[in-house]
Amino acid sequence: MRFVLASASPARLETLRRAGVEPEVIVSGVDEDAITAATPRELVQLLAAAKANAVRDIAADALILGCDSLLELDGEALGKPGSVEVAAQRWRRLRGNTGILHTGHELLAPTFSASVTVSTVVHFAAVTDDEIERYVVTGEPSSVAGAFTVDGLGGWFIDGIEGDHHNVVGLSLPALRRMLREHGLGLPDLGYPGKSVDL
Repeated sequence: MRFVLASASPARLETLRRAGVEPEVIVSGVDEDAITAATPRELVQLLAAAKANAVRDIAADALILGCDSLLELDGEALGKPGSVEVAAQRWRRLRGNTGILHTGHELLAPTFSASVTVSTVVHFAAVTDDEIERYVVTGEPSSVAGAFTVDGLGGWFIDGIEGDHHNVVGLSLPALRRMLREHGLGLPDLGYPGKSVDL
């Protein structure tokens, strides 16, 4: 089955690749700033759905996965900072604090659609001003939701997580597997390697 990832995120693509799946990538081009919602959880799901549906017009025969992630801190949705200066301001709020990373998942097929939002609690280290300055000038936090990664340079500054680690990277593998199974599909439909044998 043709499997399309409707996301420009290299972290999502790498997560799928490391899990044995090579999706086709089609970037949706959705204007994320034009979509609003009452809560961060609702917003990420609306964004994930918008991305998947935008790609449906050019991949109607495919299984399409749209995702979006936001960090909720004190009730506020924090997306990509977009600049070193904003990333530094963000990290002064994050240090020693706890946030919730929400990722919306929208799975579209010719015969069904499925939606799920996964939330993971993230505990941030009490980083110093020097650590913040050194981190933000790398450019990494400027282009990722919440201004941090758990699987990259920001991993040093995450004291712990409660929930799905992959969700913090931007795509929950367990959630995707459940969505597939609920609609009679499995990992082989995504190109997962191996075949069934009698053990």
